[in-house]
Amino acid sequence: MKAAIFHAAHQPLEVQEVPTPQPGPGQVLVRVAACGVCHTDLHYIDHGVPTFKKPPLILGHEVSGTVAALGPGVENWKAGDRVLLPAVVGCGTCAMCRTGRENVCERMVMFGNNVDGGFAEYILAPAKDLFALPEEIPLVEGCIIADATTTPYHAVVNRGRVKPGDQVVVFGCGGIGLNLVQIAVAVGARVTAVDILDEKLEWARRLGAAATVNARTTDRVDKAVRAATDGGADVAFEAIGNPATMEQAFACTRNGGRLVIVGYTDQPMRLNVSRVMYREMEVVGSLGCRAVDYPRVLELARSGRIKVTELVTARFPLDEINAAFDTLRRGEGIRSIVIPA
Repeated sequence: MKAAIFHAAHQPLEVQEVPTPQPGPGQVLVRVAACGVCHTDLHYIDHGVPTFKKPPLILGHEVSGTVAALGPGVENWKAGDRVLLPAVVGCGTCAMCRTGRENVCERMVMFGNNVDGGFAEYILAPAKDLFALPEEIPLVEGCIIADATTTPYHAVVNRGRVKPGDQVVVFGCGGIGLNLVQIAVAVGARVTAVDILDEKLEWARRLGAAATVNARTTDRVDKAVRAATDGGADVAFEAIGNPATMEQAFACTRNGGRLVIVGYTDQPMRLNVSRVMYREMEVVGSLGCRAVDYPRVLELARSGRIKVTELVTARFPLDEINAAFDTLRRGEGIRSIVIPA
C-alpha cells in the first residue's frame, strides 16, 4: 500500500510503498477514505515533539473509511461497512477507563503516535473501538469528527460543563476553536469568539457566535470580552496553545468562572493564584474525547445540529500531503484532509 512516512522531525513526509498490514485477532483492516490534517501532527514534524513509537511512523489520527478485512474472532463488522476511528483508544481495564475517563487511559494508544495512523491507504484498528458512520454524514469529510469535533465536544460538555444561558468565550478560531464555538452554541450558550483574523471571526459568526473580538486590533481583549459577556465569561476556552492567550482567557472569566485549556504547549503559564483561591476560579485541562461520547457527537452531525462538511476547506491526495501541511502552517482555511485513494 502507499503511505506517507514520518522519518524524523524537520523533514518532509515521504510517500512510499509499504506492506499492507494484516488484521490479527480482534482487529479490522480499514480502507482509509480520508484523514484530517491536525496541529498535533505538525508538533511532531516541526517542533520535535516525540512520538511514542519511534520513526519510521505513519502519522494521522482523524480517520474514516470502510471495512476491508476482518481478523479472527471479529463478528460485529462486515466488509464495506462505513466506520469512524476514534483518535485515541483505551485499554478498558485501568483505573481511568473503569471510572469512565478512557480518554486519559493509563495505557492509551493514539493512532499516528503509539501505532501507525491514517496517512495511508489502509490502517489497522481494534474492532471493539470502531464506530458506524451514519449514511447522512459524508464518508470523506466525516473523518474530522474523529478529533476536530469530538475533542471540542468533550471540552464543552464534560470539562467546561457548559449550560444553557452560559456566557462562553473561545480563544482561537481554527478547526478546534470553531467546533468549540458551534458545540457551545448547540448546548445553549452565548459565545464570544476571539482571533486575530477577520476571516476566522466571520466563520465564528457563521457558526453561531453572538460576538467577536479581533485581538490584533483591540488594546484590551479582556475589557472587550467582559463588555460582550456582561461582566465576564462563565467558561473560557483556549484552543491555541499559547501561554499568553491562556492568561488572557483566564482574565476574561468572571468570579467563579472556569478556564478550559484545550491547546497544547510545553511552556508554563503565569497564574494569579490568589484570584483562583479568593474568587473560586477553576483551571482545567481537556484531552480528546471519551468513547461513550462519540455516538452523541455523531448524532449531532447526523441531525444537522453541527456542521461538518462546511469545515473541510481543502482536500489533498496522499502524494501532496506536504502541501497540506504547508496550508496548515500558513493558517489557511479551517480543516484540510488527505484522501489516499
